[in-house]
Amino acid sequence: MPGHSHKHTITNKGRNTFVIALIITLGFAAVEAFTGWTFGSLTLLGDAGHMVTDSISLTLAAIAFLIAQKPPSKTHTYGLGRAEIIAAWCSSLLMIGVIIGIVIEAIERLHHPQAVAAGPVIMIAIIGLVINVLVAWILSKGEKSLNTRAAILHVLNDLMGSVAVLISGAIIYFTHWTLIDPILSLFICLLIGFSTYRLLRESLLILMEGVPQHIAINDVKKNVTI
Repeated sequence: MPGHSHKHTITNKGRNTFVIALIITLGFAAVEAFTGWTFGSLTLLGDAGHMVTDSISLTLAAIAFLIAQKPPSKTHTYGLGRAEIIAAWCSSLLMIGVIIGIVIEAIERLHHPQAVAAGPVIMIAIIGLVINVLVAWILSKGEKSLNTRAAILHVLNDLMGSVAVLISGAIIYFTHWTLIDPILSLFICLLIGFSTYRLLRESLLILMEGVPQHIAINDVKKNVTI
């Protein structure tokens, strides 16, 4: 039947989108982690940790996407579509853990600055910008859902992380001011934290079956006729 065929196509599309994004993200995270550890860049290590978290989030998203495609059953008469919302909520919690870890290390480095090899950091940051734009584009071509939005949000935050790494590397290269490394790490944590809070609040609202934010309950009451 045409309807059945269309659903199968969407499922394959969503699954392939997340798998490709996962492979690219996890592979580059390993490169960032090695480079950050070798050359002493906290912003690079933080971005690597962020991308590892993104990889976990993308894995959860891929699993949740497949679960959500299952038809209703006697146990779950409305289907399992809410699995995608749960995955978005879990990925938000993981992001909070990454933020806390980066903040702790940044505060330590503010008290005890460490040398950073700016050249390799700048090179990896530029590659990171390209990688994150590519992954965001791949995800934008997939299914449109809160779960996909969560994955794209992680990648866009990674993009900001790459920008911070690039700025940090450039400043250290030209001025040798290594404190910019932990300072920019804290700034990125604030940006990521704000976006994560909004996603966490929205996914929790759906899980708790709250009134959607775009609906004014008083207006609904006025227009309901009994």
